[in-house]
Amino acid sequence: MKTKTVFVCQNCGTQAARWMGKCPNCEEWNSYVEETAIPRSEQSSIRVQLAAGVAVAPVLLKEVDVLQDRRYMTSIGEFDRVMGGGIVPGSVTLIGGDPGIGKSTIVLQAGCALARTGLKVLYVSGEESVKQAKMRADRVAQSANENFFIVNEIDVETITGYIHQLNPQVVIIDSIQVVHLAELSSSPGSVAQVRESAAVLTQLAKSRGVSLFFVGHVTKEGMLAGPRVLEHMVDGVLYFEGERYSSYRVLRANKNRFGSTNEIGVFEMTATGLQEVLNPSEIFLCERPEGSSGSVVVPIMEGTRPFLVEIQGLVSRSAFGMIRQKAQGFDANRLSLLAAVLEKRLGMNLGDKDIFLNVVGGVKVMDPAADLGVSLAVASALLDKVVPHDMAVLGEVGLSGEVRSVAQIASRVNEAQKLGFTRCIVPKNNLKNKNDFKPSNIRLIPVATVKEALDKL
Repeated sequence: MKTKTVFVCQNCGTQAARWMGKCPNCEEWNSYVEETAIPRSEQSSIRVQLAAGVAVAPVLLKEVDVLQDRRYMTSIGEFDRVMGGGIVPGSVTLIGGDPGIGKSTIVLQAGCALARTGLKVLYVSGEESVKQAKMRADRVAQSANENFFIVNEIDVETITGYIHQLNPQVVIIDSIQVVHLAELSSSPGSVAQVRESAAVLTQLAKSRGVSLFFVGHVTKEGMLAGPRVLEHMVDGVLYFEGERYSSYRVLRANKNRFGSTNEIGVFEMTATGLQEVLNPSEIFLCERPEGSSGSVVVPIMEGTRPFLVEIQGLVSRSAFGMIRQKAQGFDANRLSLLAAVLEKRLGMNLGDKDIFLNVVGGVKVMDPAADLGVSLAVASALLDKVVPHDMAVLGEVGLSGEVRSVAQIASRVNEAQKLGFTRCIVPKNNLKNKNDFKPSNIRLIPVATVKEALDKL
């Protein structure tokens, strides 16, 4: 039989009959690699052979028995929250992040925690030997358990054999880019290998009710390496984020079929592994300077969790005739919009000024309730007026300069009150029904416009 070859983009998986310098789909340069094409019939037979003995017949939906609250808890509260309240049996989760960010550490700690609850866990390490993984487990103070199995293997057929043999409840693959199918001629990490290996393991996990975790590498743009179909194949996609020189890490869900995608978990990388940060607000505000202009505290929501972040603004005269607007942890386009509102509606002269914005602690703020805080931080830096140290600010800003209401205001204000703030600027419309919300030790200052908020300061 004649062997057919195709050229496959290693960034997005697009196939072509000939080599091209630039991918027409993702516009990536020099990403095409020649691979041997496998007919669909052979791909299907490979998957069937490796997942042999796990086929199930169709059943009536009304006869399916589902345990509503059946989830595996790791006792790592931050991890369980991001997972939606625990790990669902039979779910497949992909965890990505930069090199050295702590992906292997978090799955190792979660695996050891699950083994201590009596679950059988199989950790497949494709990048480390068994001794190296044991050294890392000792370093992060994870004691050995009779239910925790580890193996150094990259062949998918051998891995499926171990799953059939041990029958574990949880399997961790570290990482999906190094495992491979011997039937495919392409090298590990290629689009074909990642796609087919993940498909085989996912099919096996779904049919046997095994909770499966893939550890994945990311590209220089911060996206998960490999074909995009991998993200559609799994039930959850988690990103482990953090500044290179910061000890704090944020676990964020970009996709979750069994929970909210707005939840985040905050960890601190220490010599003994990743430790939970139970009060992120206190961590992010511990070094806030007093008597400095351009500093505003905003209560934001990440899923069901409120915490406070410090937003710093700096405005200076442009020295090169071309203004710059840079934002760290905040949408740069949103910053430009708010600057235009300040200039047009409040008459502030920002046309010849450089504007810099920073969210302290490496947090990425998506919450629209931070709009008023950003506006006041820029105005405070421009006017060199200090925002009171005991005041928090929240509210969404419209193009007319109006301050719009925000969701879950009670949780936000209570978090500010908990950390000792005595005053809080809030949207006026949020206080229409005062019977629903009566804080005790914090004074609420309602405002309808950004100008009114500045006047109150």
